[in-house]
Amino acid sequence: MNPDFLAHNGSMSDQLLSALSMFVYLMAEISILFLVISSLVGVINQKLPKEKIQALLGGRGGRGYFMAAGLGGLTPFCSCSTIPMLIGLLKARAGFGPTMTFLITSPLLNPLVIALFLPVFGAKITLIYALLALTVAIVAGMLLQALGFERYIKSELLEDPAAQTSCCDSTKAAPADAAEQSCCAPKAEAKVESCRTSEPAGPVFQRMTPVVAEGCCGAAEPTPASGCCGDSAAQAQVKTKTKIDWRKAGREGLSLYRSMLPYMALAMAIGALVHGFVPSDFFAQVAGADNPWAVPVAAVIGIPLYIRVEALLPLVGSLVAKGVSLGAVMALTIGSGGASIPELIMLKRLFRWPLLLAFVLTILVMAIGGGWIFNIVA
Repeated sequence: MNPDFLAHNGSMSDQLLSALSMFVYLMAEISILFLVISSLVGVINQKLPKEKIQALLGGRGGRGYFMAAGLGGLTPFCSCSTIPMLIGLLKARAGFGPTMTFLITSPLLNPLVIALFLPVFGAKITLIYALLALTVAIVAGMLLQALGFERYIKSELLEDPAAQTSCCDSTKAAPADAAEQSCCAPKAEAKVESCRTSEPAGPVFQRMTPVVAEGCCGAAEPTPASGCCGDSAAQAQVKTKTKIDWRKAGREGLSLYRSMLPYMALAMAIGALVHGFVPSDFFAQVAGADNPWAVPVAAVIGIPLYIRVEALLPLVGSLVAKGVSLGAVMALTIGSGGASIPELIMLKRLFRWPLLLAFVLTILVMAIGGGWIFNIVA
């Protein structure tokens, strides 16, 4: 985002023009980022099996949380451009807790942010900030997982309408309704019946006759060289080495972009209006050194500002010169970079209210607590 995130005082027409130009800029930027990132996520889903993603980012072990934090630390996304990657992880059924850890760390803890923190704040403040972001992200992910907030994810956007359903699809979940039988169930049942009635009465282990194990399609159990329905191992290997379908990835990215477009437009419009009509001295007035509530105020007003961390850092010197404490600046940085109103509007497409509010509360606690810590150590 444009570093000049607070508009200078001017006439109404100037403010409207500033808001309009910012809206065009934001929409163009987020559209390009969203299409590119969502298409790349589609490519990753083609090449990386969901089982692999689930193993790396599972929610049961602590390793998944650190892997998710590392992934967030490697993706230099803003709060809004993180959404396509988030959707990709949810579609791949990655652990819910690690996915939330990624959502928190991606805009706040990435190489670009760290590279800007070092010359602005020095090594000590940068290290404290990194440890704070990492700790809060992992603990928050674990707590949300333990409290069962996964149930507040909307599943409509994550369903794959093109999923194949076949007799031998081992990835398909078993039907919940007993009446919904698979195409192989009658044969399997018939085999069990024959096993029960083909021998005279006697002990159970004596009545069980050795039978040929059956596969899911009723034939004899395939040999190791063949697949579930008789496919050869060579054919299965060919299937796993398919080339990347760039058109499919592009179509998936475009479809996701279209479904999110109304939310994106509303989000960017709010961000642009804030940019156009917030006076340049507003933050210095409400978060000055004489205000004991400067840190909480800075954390709260940071959310509607929609400013990236890397866009705010170059302005730290001027804000401090105007009397803003380091803690208030850090609270503003975490609040605006971690949970902006545009991001929340887009997340509402994925999250129900309890999960959305829990996410906002996590960022506010991190921003306020971090602000107070930085005021102490500064």
